[in-house]
Amino acid sequence: MRRELGGGTVLAPVPAVLVTCSYEGRRNVFTVGWTGIVNTRPPMLYISVRPERFSYEMIDKSGEFVVNLTTSAMVKAVDLCGNKSGRDADKFALCRLDTQESEKVSAPIIAASPLALECRVNRRVELGSHTMFIADIVGMSADERFLDSKGKLNLEQAGLMAYAHGQYSVLGKGLGRIGYSVRKRK
Repeated sequence: MRRELGGGTVLAPVPAVLVTCSYEGRRNVFTVGWTGIVNTRPPMLYISVRPERFSYEMIDKSGEFVVNLTTSAMVKAVDLCGNKSGRDADKFALCRLDTQESEKVSAPIIAASPLALECRVNRRVELGSHTMFIADIVGMSADERFLDSKGKLNLEQAGLMAYAHGQYSVLGKGLGRIGYSVRKRK
């Protein structure tokens, strides 16, 4: 038996990422749950941001940001950065988030992030409560602990975080690699 609940925004789980941005000497970090890949070639993703957010203007004017994947060890920072404004505090200092320079954009990378995606805004889509920034992924860097001997990314052991209906979770047990259901058996 199912019950109709009406329209809503419950699509879960979603990644809980920390987005960093900077403009004219100011910088900020904030939590975004509404993000995802939108294209493969060229590689593109989106983030949806409310115009009243402190970071909105920085992203809008600089046209750049970094999406930093998060781990279970970063859960307090993820929660704080989603609930406190950069207008009122330096969240990098408050959360003890060390940063490093990006290769392709002006926004910093969070050193503790296992994977950082450097982005340049390609277009903005005004949606109502949020603006969707669709961006080209112009650079990507990974913590070397999550690269195998051939340089292939292996995030299974990173303890990546997800968000679902008010709850943070850690991704855990793998269920199968892409294509496993159609692979020929040896």
